Amino acid sequence: MWKKIKRIIYIIILANILFIVWGKFFNPPITITQIGGLMEYGKLKRDYISYDEMGSNVKKAVIAAEDQSFFVHNGFDYKAIEKAMKYNQKGKKLRGGSTISQQTAKNIFLWQGRSWIRKGFEAVYTFIIELVWGKDVILERYLNSIEMGRGVFGVESASKYYFNKSSKDLTKSEAAWIATILPNPRKYDPKNPSAYLNKKHTWIMRQMNNITLK
Repeated sequence: MWKKIKRIIYIIILANILFIVWGKFFNPPITITQIGGLMEYGKLKRDYISYDEMGSNVKKAVIAAEDQSFFVHNGFDYKAIEKAMKYNQKGKKLRGGSTISQQTAKNIFLWQGRSWIRKGFEAVYTFIIELVWGKDVILERYLNSIEMGRGVFGVESASKYYFNKSSKDLTKSEAAWIATILPNPRKYDPKNPSAYLNKKHTWIMRQMNNITLK
């Protein structure tokens, strides 16, 4: 019995290693989140493109909105985590401190939701992809897999869905609107923005001026 358990564990570990290495060169065939979107909304809009095909505006916009320390941290932004913990201790609405690397690990390998088990796996995957993939690959996988609307995944599909153009052709303002709906793309709509979204869009536009792509 114990030998069978060990064999299963070894197989799982080997499969994960192969998937991580494979993921350095290819986008995921499908993710758990995408399956969930397909089941809930009956559609799966996605269009994987390469890092260079994405254009600079949408990269800067998402980094400005989600993780301005992306190119300098090791996968974890400890200041952001500490800030989020203090904010949550006040009893206000939960705020996350996840980096783009952590979100990529979650989106590609894991499932949505809040649990210590998932966060533990997320930390392990984040550490590994930072070592194996590097920043450009992590950002490419993130921008291709992130949920951007109801059944819409990735910046290319989002660009076509909201603005009827490729992501490389987005203006600075349009790219900022793509980033503005994060982290709740099922709720927010850049075509029908609230006062809060308009304010956030303006802030992202300013922050984009501080982002330098590597």
